[in-house]
Amino acid sequence: MLPFIRKDLAELTAYTPHPGGTSGEPAHSKSAIDRLDTNECPYDLPEELKKKLAWTYQQLIETNRYPDGGHAALKEDLAQYVNESITIPRLGGVTLPTTAITADNISVGNGSDELIRSLLIATCLGGQGSILVANPTFSMYGIIAQTLGIPVVSAQRKEENFEIDIEAAKRAIDQNQNPPVRAVFVVHPNSPTANALTSDEIEWLSTLPEEILVVIDEAYFEFSHNTLADQLHQHPNWIILRTFSKAFRLASMRVGYAIAHPELTAALEKIRLPYNLPSFSQTAAELALAQRQLLLATIPETLSERAKLIAALTQHQKLQVWQSAANFVYLRVKAGEGESAEQEHKQIMQQLKQGGTLIRHTGGGLRITVGSPEENQRTVDRIGEIFDNS
Repeated sequence: MLPFIRKDLAELTAYTPHPGGTSGEPAHSKSAIDRLDTNECPYDLPEELKKKLAWTYQQLIETNRYPDGGHAALKEDLAQYVNESITIPRLGGVTLPTTAITADNISVGNGSDELIRSLLIATCLGGQGSILVANPTFSMYGIIAQTLGIPVVSAQRKEENFEIDIEAAKRAIDQNQNPPVRAVFVVHPNSPTANALTSDEIEWLSTLPEEILVVIDEAYFEFSHNTLADQLHQHPNWIILRTFSKAFRLASMRVGYAIAHPELTAALEKIRLPYNLPSFSQTAAELALAQRQLLLATIPETLSERAKLIAALTQHQKLQVWQSAANFVYLRVKAGEGESAEQEHKQIMQQLKQGGTLIRHTGGGLRITVGSPEENQRTVDRIGEIFDNS
């Protein structure tokens, strides 16, 4: 390595972007590949919205001018949307917020990754703290922490249902005091395992001391309709992350946002880079929120397709498939005596890739995004062929 580069970076591996990876590309054009590896929405923006965005870019956006560095209009729209999400009907009636979310509770990032990085800088940088994650989970928490030289403490999840082993997490926090755990990261529902937080897990998060930041990533909220935003005012050390990359179909625009106590969002504003979100991305996010009923109308289809996908995969006795609260399904091969499940996972992923379906091998299993009905059927057929020939 060059002598001025931090030595610990030599131990890190760069994040490999999906889709496609780096080798073994299927002999198909991109249009023929079923990209079920990154949990995106299978549908692009409707043509009329694309035309409106194109018109806005041509007529209203001045490319020689910096974007709105404070994201004022977008924050107002987001506050309204979050308040709607808090008051959506639930079993037993409607849950009403005790205090409304305002623009002061919102911070906007260039994807949730930027917000994660800013949170780590605000809490743990300079030897001030470490983070706790419960594996398997979203890998970027640990990756970003390591790039900043922040230690990562890991607790395990229960194998049968992927709930966090709370006692193990408590021990990990107690045993790691140099530096102490300053942030706990959870996903609700978790990626890659698709399980939502349980009441016991939420109760544990509620008992964490105020000097520990609790980061609740609700990237898949629109599919689970399960949020903890209504509890934020009771917990100033909680922050919720959400994204436009999934249900809102704006993965290429890189728009994420955080909901938190105003003092915490003010800290994030100090840390984020100026003009971090391009004008076009802000405009696209505002348009998506304005047209949310149209864009989110495909959610029922996704949930129906998810159920069909789980039912079809469960037919294979060698597969263990878990229920899902997100727009993806998680499964593992039941390895026999002396067999390596991980090796089979790699083989299945590669065989599907050669056939034209991309999935993700992660966390000791396979994660399959719920795609369009046609994509899902082709994936089921290809998996059937793999097991019929094995």
